[in-house]
Amino acid sequence: MNHFHARRGSLWAEDVPLSRIAEAVGTPTYVYSAATLRRHLGVVQSAFARVPTVVCYSVKANSNLAVLKLFSDAGSGFDIVSHGELARVLAAGGDPKKVVFSGVGKRADEMEAALKAGILMFNVESAEELALLDRVGRRLGVRAPFALRVNPDVDAKTHRYIATGLKTSKFGVPFEEAVALYKQSRRMKGLEARGVDCHIGSQLTDARPVKEAITRVGGLYAELKRQGFPLTHLDVGGGLGVTYSKERPPGVEDYARAVLESSPHLDATLVLEPGRVLVANAGVLLTRVLFRKKTVAKRFLIVDAGMNDLLRPALYEAHHDIVAVKPRRGPKTTMEIVGPVCESTDVLGHARSMAPLEQGDLLAVKSAGAYGMSMASTYNSRCRPAEVLVDGGEFRVVRKREALEELWRGESP
Repeated sequence: MNHFHARRGSLWAEDVPLSRIAEAVGTPTYVYSAATLRRHLGVVQSAFARVPTVVCYSVKANSNLAVLKLFSDAGSGFDIVSHGELARVLAAGGDPKKVVFSGVGKRADEMEAALKAGILMFNVESAEELALLDRVGRRLGVRAPFALRVNPDVDAKTHRYIATGLKTSKFGVPFEEAVALYKQSRRMKGLEARGVDCHIGSQLTDARPVKEAITRVGGLYAELKRQGFPLTHLDVGGGLGVTYSKERPPGVEDYARAVLESSPHLDATLVLEPGRVLVANAGVLLTRVLFRKKTVAKRFLIVDAGMNDLLRPALYEAHHDIVAVKPRRGPKTTMEIVGPVCESTDVLGHARSMAPLEQGDLLAVKSAGAYGMSMASTYNSRCRPAEVLVDGGEFRVVRKREALEELWRGESP
């Protein structure tokens, strides 16, 4: 469910017409619904309420400070993958004791910053990373809390670019090597084994791979406990999918049932890392029609948002529904909705059936709250979009549109 809806012949975000935002802020602009963000987090929290759980929102999905503060105020923790994301969480008032640090390439200075902040634990992804974390912990005179991210070799049945649980993936420690690494950690004075972690991929639309992976990793957790490791946390990752087009992902309650049925009687605090499911449908990208163009082969609608603003269609061939903010009447025609970037892959919508549109009309690219602005770039020296948060009948700019001179900040001629 989201709070973008048609009212009085146009599209609104909560109690604000999107056309008013475009007039005040310009385009391209990302617009987020606070009510949707709160609702989605609340649904996840409720689904797991009967067991000890730490919900750690995956910051990479959308790292705007206003979004992070909203989630922090609602009791969320955070899943980070860089020092920059840690700094954002702290700037937004997030609790470091509810932070897990994931990612395959953590530097020593990043580990040090996270240890000084007092995070919940590191999700370690290789033997050499474990050794580095031990050295950093000993240098600081502390024991670094960690979980090994175990690769269960489970096919998540998602896009190959966002599948992370196969033996061919760069992520995680091979399942067969995990026990030996935990035993090795006992001899390392800068480490404290706190949990076990797995994450098999993003945009998951089938609960069966989740059950398979967590059953395997839960069994490992139980075996390590029997061997005397003082584990307290089982990190089951995130990745629950959303509906962009025809996908039918399990509901949050069904996903929770799959997780809980796969990890019974473990006496563990669950760590969840939801990202996309919290923010994707809480955001749209507003863009304005620049030109209409007809060739022998196709019709094109050229808009002012491009692949630098929303990379997912070019990177993953991802689908986003695109609708007119104020629809016009008339017969529909098939067209390519493209941006101004000088790349043939700059297509936001392929072969879309749309009613007549005119220059200056507003479009909303839906389900754009996840991996939209967080992956935006200044390619073609284009300023990144503004970001707006709507809360009831009010809206505010939570990130100003970049000025041209910011494009060369730090450079010298």
